Amino acid sequence: MTEPGLVEDYHAATAAERRLPASLVVWDETLRDGEQTPGVRFTPEEKLRIAEMLAEIGVGVVNAGIPVVSPDEARAVHLLATAGLKTKILAAARTVPTDVEAVIASGATHIAIFVAASNVHLKYKLRMQPDDVVDASVRSVRRAKEAGLHVAFVTEDTVRAPFDFVERLYRAVQQEGADRLVVADTVGVMTPITFRWYLTEFIRRVRPADLSVHCHDDFGLATANTLTAIECGARAPHVCVNGLGERAGNAALEEVVLCLEGLYGYRTGIRTEGLYALSRLVEELSGVPVPPNKAWVGYNAFSHEAGIHTHGILAHTLTYEPIQPEVVGRQRQMILGKHTGKAALVEKLKERGLHASDPLLLELLRRVKVEPGSRTKDDLARFLREYRSIFDRPGLSDEEFWTIVDAVGIRAVNA
Repeated sequence: MTEPGLVEDYHAATAAERRLPASLVVWDETLRDGEQTPGVRFTPEEKLRIAEMLAEIGVGVVNAGIPVVSPDEARAVHLLATAGLKTKILAAARTVPTDVEAVIASGATHIAIFVAASNVHLKYKLRMQPDDVVDASVRSVRRAKEAGLHVAFVTEDTVRAPFDFVERLYRAVQQEGADRLVVADTVGVMTPITFRWYLTEFIRRVRPADLSVHCHDDFGLATANTLTAIECGARAPHVCVNGLGERAGNAALEEVVLCLEGLYGYRTGIRTEGLYALSRLVEELSGVPVPPNKAWVGYNAFSHEAGIHTHGILAHTLTYEPIQPEVVGRQRQMILGKHTGKAALVEKLKERGLHASDPLLLELLRRVKVEPGSRTKDDLARFLREYRSIFDRPGLSDEEFWTIVDAVGIRAVNA
C-alpha cells in the first residue's frame, strides 16, 4: 500500500467516468493467437503446462486452439479439456460445420465462433455476400447451442466493417443464443477515444448481454484500447502472455492486469505474483525473447543503474517504482556500471558486512565506472546477428521448404 500523502492520485478523480464491470473474466489467447506468432509452435504437452499455470493464477478462460486445424491440435484441445483445470477451456471455429463439430468432439465447454465482417475481408478473403455471412453464423451458433456449449461470437475486423452490417449480424447471433459478443480490432487501428465512441455505439445498437474485446498492437495501442473497452463495460478482455500474437501481437496479459490492479484499484482475481514465472515459461516454450524493457516482465523493469535513481530507490522505493517488484513475482536489481552512484555501492558492500572510507569508496566508484563489464561490444554484436538470423525468417527456411517439395514429389508442369 502507498503511504498516504506521498503521491497525488488523479485516477480517483476520473473514476466516476468509468463504467467498469462488476466482475471480470480474463480470456487468454496465448495458445491460439499467441501460437500464431511467426515461428511459434507449442506441442500439446507444452500447451498443457502453460494452461496449468494460467489456471493457477486465476485466468477464467483459456483458448486452447482450433481443433479442425490438425490431429495434433485436436489432441491438444482434448488434453486441456479433460485435464480438470480450474479454468474454462475454449476452442475456436469458423462458421463452417466441420469446424463446429470438431470443437463439440473435443470436449471443450466453450466455443468461439468467428467470421470476418469488413468489406475487404468479405470481398477478397471469404468471397461471400453479407447475407451468406449472417446465415452461416446463425447456423453455427444454433448448432453449438444445441450441443450445450457456451458460445462466444467473434467477428474479425469488426471496427472496419459497416456498422449497419455489424448490428444486423450480432443481433442475429444473439437471438440464436450467443452468450458473449466479441468486438475485434484485428489490425489495431483504434485509438482509445475512437474505441470509446465505437463501443458506446455498439452497446446502444446491439445491447450485448456480455461484451468482450480482442485488440491487436499494430499501432502500439492494444493495452490502452483494452482498458478503454473495460471502462465501457467489457468484461472479458482477450490477452496474450508477453503480448504474443500475429504481427505486433495482442494486448499483454501482464499489462492489462497490472494496469487494472495498480492504477484503477480494480481486483481482477489474478494472482499477480505468478505473472513473472508465467512470462518466463511462455518465453522458454515459444522461443520468443521478452524485450528487456517490456513492462513488468522485461529484465530491466525493476533494474536501476543511474546514481540518482538508485539513491532515490534506497531512500524510498516509490520514487522510481510504481509498484513493488514482489507484486509481480520479481526482485529488484541494482546494476553496477557507468551510471552508478555512491549510494548503490554502499548498499552493495553491506551484503558482505563491509564499510569503506570515503577515499576508498571514491576509488571503488571510479573503477566501477570504467570497468567494461562482462558484455563487450563484440558480444552484443554477435548476439544481435544471431537474433536477427533467427527472427528475420521464422518458420521453415527456403532450403527446408524446397526439400519438402521434392519429398512430396511436386514437379514442374513442363517436366
